[in-house]
Amino acid sequence: METPVRKLSLGQRMRCEVAASLLHRPKLILLDEPSIGLDVVAKQHIRDAIRRMNQEEGVGVLLTSHDAGDLEALCKRVIIVNHGQIVYEDKVSNLKRKHLTTKLVEVRYAQEVPAGFHLNGVEILKVGRYGVKLRFDTNQTPVDSVMSHLSNVGELVDITISDPPLEEVIAKVYKEGPA
Repeated sequence: METPVRKLSLGQRMRCEVAASLLHRPKLILLDEPSIGLDVVAKQHIRDAIRRMNQEEGVGVLLTSHDAGDLEALCKRVIIVNHGQIVYEDKVSNLKRKHLTTKLVEVRYAQEVPAGFHLNGVEILKVGRYGVKLRFDTNQTPVDSVMSHLSNVGELVDITISDPPLEEVIAKVYKEGPA
């Protein structure tokens, strides 16, 4: 209470600004980069508070952010603007469904990976002694053929299949331009 605002850290200022915006119980809050400068725990607390106000009190939220975590945690709809032009406007779930065609796969084998490991239609990102990391586009290479090949190489100890980060999806939308 005794510290001047100019002497607060960025994270402390952001916490105060979000708290101040919620004090008067608004019907709509406009947030510009609400999690900038916050540590992981503080970000989650801020996101939880915003989500709670939206769900329990019906507070509308208009959020601008470069943090895809904010978008995934708080938004049902997204508008992507590039140089003042709307290049995408739809539900976040549709953004993922339409543009998340790339899969990242990490495999760990019980024995060493054979020399010259290769798989058609797949980008090999890394080959280690017992593991492989790769990326492929499900529109071009079927998931079942990749999985079949990987299991034929040897005894699988562990496998992780993941989507690329939402930031990569948004970058792809920027490159493609307006829909």
